[in-house]
Amino acid sequence: MAESGVNVLLKGKTAVITGCNRGIGKAILETFAENGADIWALVRRENDEFTNLTTSLSKKHEVTITPVYVDFADVEQIKNAAKAVISAKQQVDILVNNAGVTYNALFQMTSLEKTHEVFQINYFAPLILTQYMVKIMVKYGGGSIINLSSSAAIDSNPGRGVYGASKAALLCSTKTIAAELGEKGIRANCIAPGITNTDMVAESMSDAVIAETVSKTMLHRMGKPMDIANTALFLASDLSSYVTGQVIRVDGGLRR
Repeated sequence: MAESGVNVLLKGKTAVITGCNRGIGKAILETFAENGADIWALVRRENDEFTNLTTSLSKKHEVTITPVYVDFADVEQIKNAAKAVISAKQQVDILVNNAGVTYNALFQMTSLEKTHEVFQINYFAPLILTQYMVKIMVKYGGGSIINLSSSAAIDSNPGRGVYGASKAALLCSTKTIAAELGEKGIRANCIAPGITNTDMVAESMSDAVIAETVSKTMLHRMGKPMDIANTALFLASDLSSYVTGQVIRVDGGLRR
């Protein structure tokens, strides 16, 4: 486990984290490992950089990190990944549905094919995985589900209709899960990040749009992946044991 007496909020807990090879997901992986969690790390493909990262984190914090490679666009691969976790016959205390794709296009210029693609990864994939992980959580008496939504799901930004809708669907399902499974000891919450300094944002937004968005935040800066990871840590830990069905905006006070 993590160093004695230091950052052990998740000591003795096991987490499943998706999309944790870069950006926000990577920060969550590092933060959870530092805080003593054993981790199932679900990522799309194997690469040396990620292998080296998980090996280093495991040794440094004395935790177990098990990579599982899965294409979230493929339903059967998602099911097989879930079954791999189940086959270990171990408790799962935390599920972080972080993996996602972004998409910017005007509503009337968005094809149905692209809509299906975005919803598959941003909504259907976490829905399927959650259904499997909930079975383990119910068996062992509870758990915490953390879904990464977006401020776009709430603010309905121009050009973000399909992306925002996929994240809004995830938000709605999170509240429903919280209502249905609270009596089973399962909590479910959403984090809605604003503009965050990640490769995904840099790849999908121009410098001008980024600057304009940052100017609308009360803190006048982009978010850091660690800002989101720390919120996920709170929701995963017993510090938030009476928090469920909530959407926490981590957006620097973004004003429309």
